[in-house]
Amino acid sequence: MNADVLRGVVAAQVAGRDVVLATRLSDGAQDLIAAGTPASALGLDGDAVAAALKTGDPRTVDTPDGAVFLRPYIRPPRLIVVGAVHIAQALVPMAQIAGFEVTVLDPREGFATADRFPGAALVKEWPDHVMDALRPDDRTGVVALTHDPKIDDPALIAALRSGAFYIGALGSRKTQGARRERLGALGFTADDLERIHGPVGLAIGARTPEEIAVAVLAQVIGALRL
Repeated sequence: MNADVLRGVVAAQVAGRDVVLATRLSDGAQDLIAAGTPASALGLDGDAVAAALKTGDPRTVDTPDGAVFLRPYIRPPRLIVVGAVHIAQALVPMAQIAGFEVTVLDPREGFATADRFPGAALVKEWPDHVMDALRPDDRTGVVALTHDPKIDDPALIAALRSGAFYIGALGSRKTQGARRERLGALGFTADDLERIHGPVGLAIGARTPEEIAVAVLAQVIGALRL
């Protein structure tokens, strides 16, 4: 890696941009490719770059000009947990162990505390006041857990308007139906609302808060990786 390329990688990481360093194995030619770039000087197509960015795994791909090694430099995934409830107390440490940067968002007094969520970023504000500042993007998952539309809905609205890779909301199918009606009345389409995983989590028969947290995290990881 030459000095110019190294400076480009560092600048991308400081700016929070995902990039892939492509190196042609036959002659060492390199290209630093940003997310969303349709093609590169080394003959790569956008799909190969997008696949490397999605998983974060290095790989070698064939091009008309020879094999090219792809080394992604990506931000760690984020998870915004809306509602500092019992499920969140199990979900947050699991997500941290799995490599997520976790933010717990809950405006209610006494819920989002350091004692209950050690090591997590805590935001004690209403979602409609802070979700724009949190800037969910394609490396961010959003999980709403309160059952309270005053808290969950603004967070879901912000997530639907973003590129969040995962959106989930706790609640029964009846609750999910009522939620879809409320959000649909705000102009969200059926395709928009299909982005919300609800009832949240994989269908594994989970009952306890800890089991539900496992189901949720598994679904989040699947949305990120698959």
